[in-house]
Amino acid sequence: MSSPRVVALGGGHGLFATLTSLRSLTSQITAIVTVADNGGSSGRLREEFPIFPPGDLRMALAALCSDDEWGRSWAEIMQYRFTSDGELNGHAVGNLLLAALWDRDEDPVEGLDRVGALLKVVGRVLPMASQPLDIQATFVEQGEKRTVRGQKEVATALGRFDSLQLIPDNPEARPEALAAILEADWITMGPGSWISSVLPHLLVPEQLASLIKSPAKKILLLNLDDSESGEFSGRSALDHIAAIQKLAPQLSFDFVVADSSIVLDPQAGQLLRDKVSTQGGELIVQDLRLESSGNHHDTKKLASLFAHIAEKTLIG
Repeated sequence: MSSPRVVALGGGHGLFATLTSLRSLTSQITAIVTVADNGGSSGRLREEFPIFPPGDLRMALAALCSDDEWGRSWAEIMQYRFTSDGELNGHAVGNLLLAALWDRDEDPVEGLDRVGALLKVVGRVLPMASQPLDIQATFVEQGEKRTVRGQKEVATALGRFDSLQLIPDNPEARPEALAAILEADWITMGPGSWISSVLPHLLVPEQLASLIKSPAKKILLLNLDDSESGEFSGRSALDHIAAIQKLAPQLSFDFVVADSSIVLDPQAGQLLRDKVSTQGGELIVQDLRLESSGNHHDTKKLASLFAHIAEKTLIG
């Protein structure tokens, strides 16, 4: 049984969980990461340097560090944050390392590959686009539309999500990312902040075209519940799928994965199953929640899920 070539799309903690789970199944992993963060350490570095926000890229690298003393120690170093009363307060070591490489005019992907070699990562980490981006979203509150710009602002915006835009519009994808998508056996999307980490991947035209064209089996991982992402709170699993359909009506998924907690209502569960089925996919419902933390996926349960899907249909 050969290891599948897997491309994982997303950002932040959701992508970190997916990557941590996938590495038990395969070493051929490409993480394609959203690059629009403007908060925290990443936001401060973007204000000072014309670089990609390093935070989500750093987390993906840490998730794929080799599972030995060297890799585990470097994963901890990359994630370490300074605590002080000075300018370094809140900065992560990995963010500063990536910023230093990019500031010396190193190609962003070459810089990521260099850090990946240092960490002995399992796979590769790539940016979603060829340039840093901003996110702009429109929300409807009490019948009035309001436009919000910036990932951290979108993540905390109130109202019903209406539309999403990247700035600049229609950004170029990285050729390395497009090649990985077209050569993949699996492509995963989610979980995570739906508006600011998941949906932006559908707004890079070349990347979306490659996703539609790719013969890979596509797996959509839904969030644990309606409140996992404040920016999309109060929205059902069907709403999450509808948001993807609105931006990418030609994109379909072979498997849609839902935690058992979001389909407790039999009627809602059947509606979700019917929706997935009409798009040619299969709904898989399992307990994926980390018991010690209500709104996080259990990476061991996710790994078991991926192994189940692999044994079922995708390999061999």
